Amino acid sequence: MIRKDFEIKNDMGLHARAAALFVQTTNKFASDIFVEKDNARVNAKSVMGVMALGISKNSKITIIVNGIDEEEAMEELSNLIGVKLINL
Repeated sequence: MIRKDFEIKNDMGLHARAAALFVQTTNKFASDIFVEKDNARVNAKSVMGVMALGISKNSKITIIVNGIDEEEAMEELSNLIGVKLINL
């Protein structure tokens, strides 16, 4: 299992389009993936779950990945959050 903390820098946070891209990315992997914010944990493969967290700019989240491709998944999600979502 891998856990990693992030601070969301996208001006609009994980709004609908960014959340959809995030969930689309998580669904490429067999591993179980969760997002935590303020002691709430949701399945990162669910758009409704991710949107329910209300992740805005400067929110601190934790991503938890557990499974056979966890390292690949965390690497791709780290890149997504750190580079691609900033420009959405």
